[in-house]
Amino acid sequence: MTDHELVELYEKGNDSAFDILLGRHQAYIYSYILFLVKDSDVANDFFQETFHRAIVAIRSHKYQTSGKFSAWLMRIAHNLVIDKSRESETNYTVRENQVKPKALNSLRLSEATREDEIIDHQKRESIRHLLDYLPTPQREVVIMRFYDDLSFKEIAQQTGVSINTSLGRMRYALINLRKLIQEKQISLVG
Repeated sequence: MTDHELVELYEKGNDSAFDILLGRHQAYIYSYILFLVKDSDVANDFFQETFHRAIVAIRSHKYQTSGKFSAWLMRIAHNLVIDKSRESETNYTVRENQVKPKALNSLRLSEATREDEIIDHQKRESIRHLLDYLPTPQREVVIMRFYDDLSFKEIAQQTGVSINTSLGRMRYALINLRKLIQEKQISLVG
């Protein structure tokens, strides 16, 4: 029997039809979820929730027979993982007891020292001098974007070109700057 035929049988109350569907798709769906979340316990939870949502949708006649059943299940699983990850991103706060004290005393978390400021200034000056080697349109876009903090739309308006042209000039400018940094052996790592 096809997946669609089994779905129709399950929709009409034949529970064994869903058991067959589950058997056909559980390994693939579970593997996909595990690939996304990288944790077997979490993957099991998502797997069960995926099939729970499928059951509810089928029983409430919300399953559309267009497309493959397996693709529909994958979409449910994928959306579930994405939704839960968004929830956890917005609700996640770090508590003091979750972080080792050494991590909180890291120099990377403290304000920049005078030495860091000098190094940062030297890097900016090195890059500023490299801009002189760029063709004028490329140099213009870099200065407007990184030093004047203009958007690409604003750059396009001020230079009289399209946004795509501005983006292209920036792309080539960055490629050329990387080459110049390598040629002149300038270290930008601090």
